[in-house]
Amino acid sequence: MTLAEKLVSLRAEIARLAPDREVTLVAVTKGHPVTVAQAAYAEGLRILGENYAQDLVAKVPDLPDDVQWHFIGRLQRNKVKSLAAHVALWESVDRPSLVREIAKRAPGASVLIQPNLSGDPTKGGCPRDETAALVADAREQGLEVRGLMGVGIFGDRDRTAEAFGWLVATADRLELPVRSIGMTDDLDLALRAGSTMVRVGRSLFGERPPAPPRDQ
Repeated sequence: MTLAEKLVSLRAEIARLAPDREVTLVAVTKGHPVTVAQAAYAEGLRILGENYAQDLVAKVPDLPDDVQWHFIGRLQRNKVKSLAAHVALWESVDRPSLVREIAKRAPGASVLIQPNLSGDPTKGGCPRDETAALVADAREQGLEVRGLMGVGIFGDRDRTAEAFGWLVATADRLELPVRSIGMTDDLDLALRAGSTMVRVGRSLFGERPPAPPRDQ
């Protein structure tokens, strides 16, 4: 299938599973060459997601200015400065020190707070019970908290469904409109739970080529 055909199929699936709301599609180009991001742009995709700071910064000059770059990976504070001029939405804000660094380098920036849905300490995200406090902290630092972002539990659809339900309920309680949940493998669970933003890469662009270990 061509990228255009994949997009038609994906959008039809989103409309089928979430007929009652608008769902933003973030095309995840992480790990792919800039030509993939350019192909996505050519198909009308304007919101692109990257996990690595150096990859995002490297792709910016080769894409038009109207691309909205979302940073969706675990983020080290020392990478914020290089990203500040380019990121439209910081999707993976998970600790007070990162809140302060973004507020310093990109005052008033739009962010999503990421709770750790799996409870695995090796994964990104703040503890679930600290989510509301981190939202309040980010607001106090002058950031625009637009919603919550979460990553499902790999290989466990039941726990993922519970976690997505919790995230949506928490966003409702905190009066946050954006719920960035759902990737290629758990898109259906996220949309049924109430996702308003999905991050899709593999089903659009195929498997990523191998990459050496690097900083984020």
